[in-house]
Amino acid sequence: MATAPDTNPSPEANLIRYVIDPRKGSFTAQAFATGMLSAFGHSPRIAIREFSGEARFAQSGTSIESAPLQLTVQARSLEVTDDIREKDRQEIHRQMYDEVLETDRFPEITYECSRASASGSGDSYWVALNGELTLHGVSRPLAISARVVVSGDSLRASGEFMVSQSDFEIAPVKVAGGALKLKDEVKLTFDIVARKQE
Repeated sequence: MATAPDTNPSPEANLIRYVIDPRKGSFTAQAFATGMLSAFGHSPRIAIREFSGEARFAQSGTSIESAPLQLTVQARSLEVTDDIREKDRQEIHRQMYDEVLETDRFPEITYECSRASASGSGDSYWVALNGELTLHGVSRPLAISARVVVSGDSLRASGEFMVSQSDFEIAPVKVAGGALKLKDEVKLTFDIVARKQE
């Protein structure tokens, strides 16, 4: 006896897949100087050059349903963008790769979210992501809010969030005997574009 076709496909089958296009948009980190010499110190702005990932969701009226998200950053792609001496840039990169992020041991930074909640109207939404960030070999829950705009075959997500380095067992960078150091919290800002996949 032939089996009747499945007329109730799983929710996953109805999800639209969007893949991040790293050539569009931007993803940056901002560290902040503190300590006795902070007024004369450098608060580096860092561009995240290599990142990839995808999001899948189904639009339903004024909400986004079932929105798994995965993002991977290549830790060694972080690059200081400020106008500083090349010698200083190289030293900041050395500290960032070797002492802060330990990129040889932990080459990737990942964020994974199995479900998101959203509200909005038309093609513009406010999305609350409750995912897990893995940084420096340590995983912690991290909530991120984003404004998402869907236009044709593209999706644009923008927002910002804070990360405490100590939560991921990263020691703050110190120079001049501790008179100048970077604050524990780093602000990350993103404006990411993804393309719909058939």
